[in-house]
Amino acid sequence: MHAHILVLSLALTSQAYAQQPSPMSEDRGRSGTDSLLEKRIILERESIDNPFVITPHKPNYILPASYNSSPNNAAYRDLVDEIDNTEIKFQLSLKFSVWRNIFGDNGHLALAYTQQSYWQAYNSDISAPFRETNHEPEAMLSFFNDVEILGFRNSVVTFGLVHQSNGRASNLSRSWNRIYTSLILEKDNLVLSLKPWYRIPEDSNNDDNPDIDKYLGHGELGAVYQMGTHTFGLLLRNNLRSENRGAVQVDWSFPVSKNKLKGYVQYFNGYGESLIDYDSSVNRIGAGIILTNWL
Repeated sequence: MHAHILVLSLALTSQAYAQQPSPMSEDRGRSGTDSLLEKRIILERESIDNPFVITPHKPNYILPASYNSSPNNAAYRDLVDEIDNTEIKFQLSLKFSVWRNIFGDNGHLALAYTQQSYWQAYNSDISAPFRETNHEPEAMLSFFNDVEILGFRNSVVTFGLVHQSNGRASNLSRSWNRIYTSLILEKDNLVLSLKPWYRIPEDSNNDDNPDIDKYLGHGELGAVYQMGTHTFGLLLRNNLRSENRGAVQVDWSFPVSKNKLKGYVQYFNGYGESLIDYDSSVNRIGAGIILTNWL
């Protein structure tokens, strides 16, 4: 799947709330404050009248200084002797609403596209190539509610279909397709995301990475916590096998100027940071700026 292909996804978009009362609005009236999710929804409502509006999906960021202490040189042994430890990592993620209120006043479909790239910008010996780019289109159907679970409020349940590919050929080709459920829970300044998935089987003759679920498992747990103007994120994965493999990502964003520019620090350790590295453990820390966050 190449970057120029348009994609579709539905997530926590304010457009899904258009023309209907929100259960969070009722709760806001009782507490007098907006929840973290409601604040994001209010911001996105500013462009609700435009049916073709494109809004952020996952975080959008650029890390000009991204250092990997254990680069996966084996994947490129036929092309180069060694890749640089330091490169530029960035992510672009967009979404737009497609169909609102499919089932009465609920059930909202949207489409999204996420691109994550790794650029060997400082590696002049091999003409500074893009080492890896992952393309991730999604189609998602979300239902909004106001259910209490163990003291948390379940605000959104999403059912999605996602394709992920690096658009490469031959030995560097990686791709897989999944269906998933995402359960969003919130309490005060903490938002949790539980996201189990099922890999759609492929023909063994065409499968570029038949063992990918042995490294990325069958789901992930995410958390976002907001403390004043600082936002902290945590992502956890584990294959839940005797041969234990997993991943952890820790994020921190913070204001750096009065014009709302935010600094961003990201740490990743484990398997599956990118598709080319799904079976190679990565230990990376990067610093840069974040344009849009989860909340």
